Amino acid sequence: MAKLWRLRTVGPTIPSKYLDKRLDRKEYGVNLLPNNDASIKWLNGRPKGSVAYVSFGSVVALAVEQMEELAWGLKRSKCTFLWVVRESEAAKVPKGFMEETSEKGLMVSWCPQMEVLAHEAVGCFITHCGWNSNLEARSLGVPMVALPQWMDQRTNAKYIKAPTDEKGVVRQEVIEHCINEVMEGKRGEEIQKSAAKRRELARKAVAEGGSSDKNINLQN
Repeated sequence: MAKLWRLRTVGPTIPSKYLDKRLDRKEYGVNLLPNNDASIKWLNGRPKGSVAYVSFGSVVALAVEQMEELAWGLKRSKCTFLWVVRESEAAKVPKGFMEETSEKGLMVSWCPQMEVLAHEAVGCFITHCGWNSNLEARSLGVPMVALPQWMDQRTNAKYIKAPTDEKGVVRQEVIEHCINEVMEGKRGEEIQKSAAKRRELARKAVAEGGSSDKNINLQN
């Protein structure tokens, strides 16, 4: 195969400030939406590893029933949460939910995902498991609870997805259980350690002399 197709792997391909820290540049100018640091300010006041970050990207639209189950699962869980709900999806959130959980969570229409995932307060990522989200979470050592919806998301989430019922819906008690399992107790410690190992592997790959670094230099 090497003779027919000279293929070499590089990556993970995320901004260097999150991994090797060899570059001083802090902003990359790739945000398509106005920067709103309300989420970061909120995270700054939370204990380490105490927040479940919830986001389903810029395209995925959950069914109303699944949105309701997710909301009540977050409320039932023992942790605080940061939930990104696009304006087009806001009507699906149960009435009175934010009032009932105002001391427990924050809902925003957008946030700087990489900054959030890199924040020490975040201990879990509830995600559709799109490739970018999957790559970013693994590279930054954040455990995931996956609710895949279509295409490659189901493949990406094969070993980490929350189980669904006969209607294909992940129920609130399952969401509650998954969050608590990831963020608490002995099992939670094991999961966090495993995620941290993935982060170190990612850093080693892009560090000087790492697999990605070597493969890029082979092209020069």
